[in-house]
Amino acid sequence: MSTSLQDEPAHRPAFALGSLVARSFVLGYGTLAYLIFLGAFLYAIGFVSQFLVPKTIDSGAANSPLHAMIVNLALMSLFSVQHSGMARQGFKKLFASFASPALERSTYVLLASLTLLLLFWQWQPITTVVWQIKSSTLVSVATAGGFLGWLIVLYSTFLINHFELFGLTQVVTHFTGRLGEPIKFKMPGLYRVIRHPIYLGFIIAFWSAPTMTLGHLLFAAVTTTYIFVGIWLEERDLVTLFGEEYRHYKQKVAMLLPGVF
Repeated sequence: MSTSLQDEPAHRPAFALGSLVARSFVLGYGTLAYLIFLGAFLYAIGFVSQFLVPKTIDSGAANSPLHAMIVNLALMSLFSVQHSGMARQGFKKLFASFASPALERSTYVLLASLTLLLLFWQWQPITTVVWQIKSSTLVSVATAGGFLGWLIVLYSTFLINHFELFGLTQVVTHFTGRLGEPIKFKMPGLYRVIRHPIYLGFIIAFWSAPTMTLGHLLFAAVTTTYIFVGIWLEERDLVTLFGEEYRHYKQKVAMLLPGVF
């Protein structure tokens, strides 16, 4: 099931679409938000996998472990509050009261991306090694597992309409003067096997580390905990949105692991 279904744009009358200048602004804003998201997503791969980017989860100036833990927890808490708070229906209604609904998803994506980039920038490494895989074969397996996790994330977004999930469809639709499509329940591909393949991909990517430092472990543990909280909040909204149809889906399809939970 999609993390985006609850985020689709509300219908709006044609007269509310505004002038060409206003619609061009909305399109430009949404495009910029998407490009910033794309940069943040690609940097996230390098940050966690420690590949190509200048600052990774285990690099940078090190402070005391206690100081680093406090800073890192504050950064992850900021992201969690923003990411979950702006995804709720109450915020969406509030946003629609003073701005075009077409901008809501792009604003959510933009602020989430900026908060994530702040986390990368200010992250404090804690380099104490928790485990380290010695076998070159197993190192390759763990590294490949991490990239597989990121691939699952990306693939799953396209299954449920990648460009709608990240706000681009909404601003293009607004610019062309068309109305948004009605919200539809759908479960394509992996969503027929598990309800949250995007979250599963993140978990795989975060935990597939040939060398697991204390800082990386903190990141993986807190983000995994947040994922389960996010699933609970999201599914509560989806039950409200789709009712019995989603309840039946929950009973039929596992949350993250087929046949397990």
